[in-house]
Amino acid sequence: MSSPILKSFTFVPQPKISNDPIVIKRERMVSRLEDQKKLLADPTFVRRVKRWERKENGEKVLIEKPLRTSRWWQLLTVKVGSKRIEFEKGKAAIVVPSIDKLPTVIDTLIKAVRAGELDEQLNQSGKFGRSIPSRKVA
Repeated sequence: MSSPILKSFTFVPQPKISNDPIVIKRERMVSRLEDQKKLLADPTFVRRVKRWERKENGEKVLIEKPLRTSRWWQLLTVKVGSKRIEFEKGKAAIVVPSIDKLPTVIDTLIKAVRAGELDEQLNQSGKFGRSIPSRKVA
């Protein structure tokens, strides 16, 4: 049944996508920290998001909207949603000695998030996303 062309491929099972809330929060945090690095490199950086919207006639259209990215580095604070993460009790800011050291600080934070060092703080930030109602089976 299989052709000689398909035999040239190596097939593997598709990896499962994690829907663990802490993993999703980690990835979102890393994405926002990388946005800060882009903003540092280019002060005019604007993150763009894609959204589905309906026109007047009811047709759904995919549009791209700019999203303003605010600077976190007056004193570097890290937010999950609208809440600041406290690294230690009562301490939610990181002192950055100079603007030149900021990319290094952000890279270190990204490594810490990926290593799971901020999982406790991410868990305390509350629920993730909207709740999905359970289906009732008749």
